[in-house]
Amino acid sequence: MSGHNKWSSIKHKKQKADAARGKIFSRLVKEISVAAREGGGDIETNARLRVGVETAKSHNMPSDNIERAIKRGTGALEGITYEEMTYEAYGPGGVAIIIEVLTDNKNRTAAEIRHILGKHGGHLGSRNSVAYMFSRVGKIVIDGTLYTEDQVLEAGLEAGLEDVQTIDEVIIASTSPSDVFDVKNALVEMNVIPESAEVTKEPENYIGLSEKEAHKALELLEILEDNDDVQAIHTNFEMQDE
Repeated sequence: MSGHNKWSSIKHKKQKADAARGKIFSRLVKEISVAAREGGGDIETNARLRVGVETAKSHNMPSDNIERAIKRGTGALEGITYEEMTYEAYGPGGVAIIIEVLTDNKNRTAAEIRHILGKHGGHLGSRNSVAYMFSRVGKIVIDGTLYTEDQVLEAGLEAGLEDVQTIDEVIIASTSPSDVFDVKNALVEMNVIPESAEVTKEPENYIGLSEKEAHKALELLEILEDNDDVQAIHTNFEMQDE
């Protein structure tokens, strides 16, 4: 079973609270709108849109919200136009950070990201200074208090499940990006109901941080996560044994 960083564990715990206050929905609406604008409104021919819609469904977003987001993206409804930006940065202890944003004002967002990084021990990196350290993967989150790793493995292996691990009563199932929703559907068919499923970025290797460095890195990541324009954050650290 592969390793997993502290930020991933905290992020999965935060998701429930975020969903309750609509933050995840807001991010998904942006993603679906941009995907529809870039590749059209048909999920059969637009792979990115399909991922966005399936992710929204996994978070129980109402169908009406999804349809409106698609129509805003295709121009059938009026709406705000969002631009995609990706920042590559370094945080405390030299951790690598990828920050993905969707914004209606890129100058404002750029200034905010730089300010947050500078105030909390980080700095921007040059293009491709960090991105090469990460690869795209499918991740499915399951409540470990309701199901076991064996149940998840039994239900998902034939559909393309690659790895399973449990962190703080959260089961994380890993797949290739193309198999994530096939595995999710296979789990549901076996009455293993995931909390979420998504395509994300995983570091090729992790770096260890001391407790003090890890605390600073987590503080930075949580503040970035709370920025309304930030869609996703990926990093590569784990707590180092003292």
